[in-house]
Amino acid sequence: MDVSRPYSAVAPTVEGDVLVVLAGTTHPLTGRQVARLARRGSVAGVAKALDRLGRQGLVTRLEAPPASLYTLNRQHVAAPVAEALAGLRSEFLSRLRDALSTWKIQPVHASLFGSVARGDGVPDSDVDIFVVRPAAVDSEDPTWSDQLADLSDLVFASAGNRASIIDFAEQDIEQTLDENPPVLDELRGAIDLAGISLRELLGRAR
Repeated sequence: MDVSRPYSAVAPTVEGDVLVVLAGTTHPLTGRQVARLARRGSVAGVAKALDRLGRQGLVTRLEAPPASLYTLNRQHVAAPVAEALAGLRSEFLSRLRDALSTWKIQPVHASLFGSVARGDGVPDSDVDIFVVRPAAVDSEDPTWSDQLADLSDLVFASAGNRASIIDFAEQDIEQTLDENPPVLDELRGAIDLAGISLRELLGRAR
């Protein structure tokens, strides 16, 4: 699944992108604004999608010359589906956070990074997760290993994607900063999932 656009699994056409944009706001938008926020399809293609959705009654059009303004008709029987589509990415992140919160050995830090966090992934992108293990916990600790395996299974069950988990020891963070490996660049824009924030973690190490 494209975790950056999870709704595309069930709504792969531009109509899906349009509905997600309109479900994410109560403010009327012009067709150009919808196209810019959708980041997919041409302005003309989005206009056709808005017209098709309008004929279904799911999108309301208000003339405001020289433009037309569009909103999601939240009284439509299908409006809750559009709102659910818009919330799928948040639901995926919530599942990860909920799972991490139940760990017997809590991570010092955990975050989502890479293409999925940036929002430019593709359907077969790995879900990159950075996890920092407490200093007192060995990498071979069976409880810790089982937790990582369960997290990987959750990612696959929830999205159909492989999880790529970087398991890092807390005591190695300072040395890693000194070495400045490529993964540090990848961590820019990471989404915090558990433990202290990435900013605090790196600040402590420095």
